[in-house]
Formats: sequence, structure tokens, C-alpha cells
Amino acid sequence: MKLTREILFDAAHNLAHYGTDHPNARIHGHSFRARISLSGAPDENGQIMDFETFGAVLETLRQRLDHHMLNDIEDLGTPTLENLCLWIWSQLCNDLPHICAVEVFRDSLGQSCLYQGSQHDKN
Repeated sequence: MKLTREILFDAAHNLAHYGTDHPNARIHGHSFRARISLSGAPDENGQIMDFETFGAVLETLRQRLDHHMLNDIEDLGTPTLENLCLWIWSQLCNDLPHICAVEVFRDSLGQSCLYQGSQHDKN
């Protein structure tokens, strides 16, 4: 079974590796949607994880991203969709031991990146 929640955040970034003449090298922003999934068998209460607890963990993460400059977030690296997926996974894996996927969307551009890590990726 899989249990999924989503968070929304707006953030700015720039991708300097494109070079100074490219629009992505300038500071710009996006509305992001992140979908986090857990997998496992329901426990004795019939749940993989309580939705309230799941939501509280995600809200803490959302606050770290929402209305921030992604380039300034420690350990994120170049703020691409790929690196956002990896970073989100790394931030959540200790609090969400059943994490199985992180997908980050830029819906207005029709873009997304899906990361399905393994047990070896968990700290």
C-alpha cells in the first residue's frame, strides 16, 4: 500500500550554469507541488502512518522552502527539480521511515521529477 500527501510552496532560484544571457540564470520563481509517498502494511490501527503526524512533518519542511531563495538552502546544491527531490528525501527519511517516493512538480510548466529511493538512501 502507498500513502501520499502533497505540499505546495512558492520559491525563487537561479540556475547560473546556464550563463548570463539565459533567462534561467536570472532570479525567478515557481509555484511547486511536492508529493511524498510512504509504503508499507497498515499497523494494528490500520494505518501506515497517522495523517496528522505525516502532515506535521511535511509542514515543517514546507516552511523551510516556502517563499525562500532555494539557492540559499544548505546542502541543496543547484536547485533543479532533480536536486529538490533528493534534498526533500534526505530531509524526510529520518522522520518518515516508510518513505518510498518524492515527486516535485512545476505544474505551470508541465514539469516534474520523481525520485524513488531505496532503503540504502535513508540516513
